Amino acid sequence: MNSLRQMIAAASLAGAVASGVSCGDTVRQGHSPVMLVLDSLQGLGGSGTSGSSTASSVLNSDVEIKGSVFNDLGTALMRIIPKNINTTPSGPSLTTNNEVRITRVHVAYRRTDGQNQPGVDVPYPFDSGATVTLPVTGLAVPVVFELVRHDAKLESPLLDLRSKLAVINTIAEVTFYGVDAVGNEVITTGFIAVSFADFGDPS
Repeated sequence: MNSLRQMIAAASLAGAVASGVSCGDTVRQGHSPVMLVLDSLQGLGGSGTSGSSTASSVLNSDVEIKGSVFNDLGTALMRIIPKNINTTPSGPSLTTNNEVRITRVHVAYRRTDGQNQPGVDVPYPFDSGATVTLPVTGLAVPVVFELVRHDAKLESPLLDLRSKLAVINTIAEVTFYGVDAVGNEVITTGFIAVSFADFGDPS
């Protein structure tokens, strides 16, 4: 009986610890006193894609335009806010040590039908570099990055879409990695719909 009680107590304690760690990770997410806020995430098609050069929350990525391939760009509007909600003019204040520099962007794709093998069902994930500093004033700053690489349109499965009436609908998961002035890592992730097809060439 005592053994059973000890086992139940141990299980309860383990559950409480796991729950506490999970909540703490959600609230704190690293040691920086600030966190990233992603206000918007949009895509901009390569030259002439669907005849549009306007950024949109849904990207139609043309796999071939008049015999050529063009990469597609993404643009994110980002800012930082303090984790401590009591950070006010009369309370603790942020300094230039809390500025965050975005250094890397990771892009991965997943299909809406659940078929997600890179190079077969979706383009390969990739990383790219970035250098953009977000000020402690909370001012939103645009971060421009590569959302679809040239290479992806020369590889399966996008290469296989040429001259076909077929569409691959995906969600691009874009993760931004940054670091504050004292070395604390800051991360945030956003999502954007990306549809790949051989759309009609613009006139």
